Amino acid sequence: MTGYSELAGELRRRNVRSIALQFPEGMKRKAREIALFLRKEGFSVIVSADPCYGACDLASDALRLVDALVHFGHTPLGDPDPKVIFEPVSVDFDPGVLKGAVHHFRKSTIGLVTTAQHVHLLPAMVRVLADSGIGAVTRPGSRGCSEGQILGCAFEAARIPSVEEILYVGTGIFHPLGVRLATGKRVIALDPLTGTAREVDEDRFLRKRFALIEKARSADAFGFIVSSKTGQNRLSLAREMASGCPNAVILLMREVDPGELLNLGFPAYVNFACPRLAYDDQPRFPAPVLTPQEFRILTGETDFSSYTIDEMQ
Repeated sequence: MTGYSELAGELRRRNVRSIALQFPEGMKRKAREIALFLRKEGFSVIVSADPCYGACDLASDALRLVDALVHFGHTPLGDPDPKVIFEPVSVDFDPGVLKGAVHHFRKSTIGLVTTAQHVHLLPAMVRVLADSGIGAVTRPGSRGCSEGQILGCAFEAARIPSVEEILYVGTGIFHPLGVRLATGKRVIALDPLTGTAREVDEDRFLRKRFALIEKARSADAFGFIVSSKTGQNRLSLAREMASGCPNAVILLMREVDPGELLNLGFPAYVNFACPRLAYDDQPRFPAPVLTPQEFRILTGETDFSSYTIDEMQ
């Protein structure tokens, strides 16, 4: 993220007078500091206090009230609105930590992927691996991602035909699990903040998803959840799949809330909003929430042996 003074300068260059600020959950505590600074610089400021989960979730309501929206923490998706200013957050670490993952690999050439927070260190990571005798191959991502960058809903940068193994550098397990399921390749996940590396095993995840599909098999109706958020809307896919399912009803929602699903009362749902909702938030939901791919398994259109991770196209 640029300094606040640099941001103020950019706003002036754009002749912006009124702005809205949007922060992901982990940055919301910065809202007061940044908003007050920009007010003292002469700008009219609104802070979007709604939840924000990514660049797919722009504060469109707030944007309509101001000259520009400053979206913190994420890189843009595709062709962004010119009224939106993205302020990504870079997280530094010592690239030398990658040496601790080298012994996990069986090949001398691997794929390398990371997240937006660390993508600025990708050239340094490649050099460290080269010094350790490992060649690292990267490729551009989809949805506006940089070289070697993946999202929790887009793993195109990991689809590198020339490699059999991939190193994921970043925190958490969902992203490397997604890489494993999207590519079928052997994946080593390295947490650069702790230095721990491990091979990704998808078996437990798949067992849980299979059980969920079987639980949904007895449902006599399905709620097809469609998001109204800017980068999550898959209405056309929901309509296409609903056309072949007479007991499906499309539900348009901005926030997919467990309480609202409970009130709606469907025995099972199919999620066409952010793919991670079906995976990360399943324990919070009152009924099975399947991905579109899992619904196709349920209906017999595809087989569980060809299971794929849900991605935004």
